[in-house]
Amino acid sequence: MRRSNLGFVVAELVLKDFRVRYRNMSLGVFWSLLNPLTMMAILTFVFTQVFENRIPHYPLYVLCGLIPYNFFTLSWVTGTASISENPSLVKRIPMQTALLPLVSVLSNTLHLAIQLLLVFAMVLWYGLPVTWHYLWLPAIWFLELLFIYGLALASSSLHVVVRDVRYVVESANLILFWLVPIFYSFAMVPAAYRSLYEFNPVAALVLATQHVILGHRSPPAALMWKMTLVSAVFLLLGAFVFSRLKRRFYRYL
Repeated sequence: MRRSNLGFVVAELVLKDFRVRYRNMSLGVFWSLLNPLTMMAILTFVFTQVFENRIPHYPLYVLCGLIPYNFFTLSWVTGTASISENPSLVKRIPMQTALLPLVSVLSNTLHLAIQLLLVFAMVLWYGLPVTWHYLWLPAIWFLELLFIYGLALASSSLHVVVRDVRYVVESANLILFWLVPIFYSFAMVPAAYRSLYEFNPVAALVLATQHVILGHRSPPAALMWKMTLVSAVFLLLGAFVFSRLKRRFYRYL
């Protein structure tokens, strides 16, 4: 498949997935905003009215963690099911099967773009400066996309062979919520675990986003190197697992 045709197929599949998701929904894309808004309101109430905290601009702080976390969990879950839920595309259409997890991840970037509007609206609401450090955001999210794609390649391949994988992924996402500084400060993490904590790509993404938007500074070099290393490792690992299992797809689909 030529590169031009390949790009066209990916774009069409991404748009198809986006349209199907909101088909027959009266609120449409507003559902992409409703979830983070609701969770932001609940967490803000609990951790400002019930439990005291000293984090400034707390609703914005929550969004800087909640939106990256939601993007990761949704992309990983849908990416995991992307091959097993499309047997006709795998068997009947001459295309690279590895595109299916990629399409799933990319389709969620459309929801991410909508949700990021909330973050920028909150930045304007609080009157925070928009500095040149925002130029780091595309690089940060690109690394996260590579990581998620590698993870989805591996989990989608395994899910074809072992259908329990999706439930493992969903359980892992629940645990991950507590391992990402969404409603608590990174300063609360014991010093002995902070360096290891930054190897969590989702936590690293949230921390880098907080540095740019709330700290008005560039992400630390050590944090960026960790994100780059982990993303590269998982992309290679995902490609390896996919290459080993793709021969079995026709047998299990």
